[in-house]
Amino acid sequence: MKSARIIEVCRMGIVNYLDALKLQERLIAARKSHKIPDTLLSLQHPPTYTLGKRRTDHNLLVPESDLGKMGAKLYYTQRGGDVTFHGPHQAILYPIISLRDIGLGARKYVEKLELTMIELASLYGVRACPGKSGETGVWVSDRKIGAIGVRISNGITSHGLAFNINPDLNYFKHIVPCGIEDKDVTSLKRETDMVLPTEEAIEDQLISCFVTQFGYTSIIWKDEESLLCGDEGDTR
Repeated sequence: MKSARIIEVCRMGIVNYLDALKLQERLIAARKSHKIPDTLLSLQHPPTYTLGKRRTDHNLLVPESDLGKMGAKLYYTQRGGDVTFHGPHQAILYPIISLRDIGLGARKYVEKLELTMIELASLYGVRACPGKSGETGVWVSDRKIGAIGVRISNGITSHGLAFNINPDLNYFKHIVPCGIEDKDVTSLKRETDMVLPTEEAIEDQLISCFVTQFGYTSIIWKDEESLLCGDEGDTR
């Protein structure tokens, strides 16, 4: 009989990118030392551009000094992938999980992140699929609806996925999204014929898709204050 696989999940609302990065670093250290189980952060960011560790600044199409005028900030990160945008009305998941404990390699992990977003899109009648060779993320035809950028350190993951519910797509005009030219960016709102529920409901569906794809059997809901404290939280 298989043992229960538990993941702690924290819904955080809109969080400054740097604050979320610092929290991930604390959680990574705690996960490496087995002080916490696998953990999933669900959140959104204020308008934010991020560059991966390859530092492809040429894919940012406006001077950094102009970003402030647009109400956006730029951060350099250690994740994989190219430049991307995060902002309101975009659902983000940051998994802090041990790939060794669940027996996954990096490639299979990314595939499961793709399937998480593909499953969510299918709930609204949207047929999404992984990108072609060299095209990261999840696509609806030649329009990108979900991005992936991960970091794996000693088998522990951080960063993760971003799924466009209904963000302001004009922000993507200032970058070459994920370094892929001549491709459009889209959203669930733009692609579906269905009336969307609240964003909180869609975010919970994304969490559920993630839990299913990765084979967890139980969720413990946590608040930010109790994430690193070992509190029992709310089990469902």
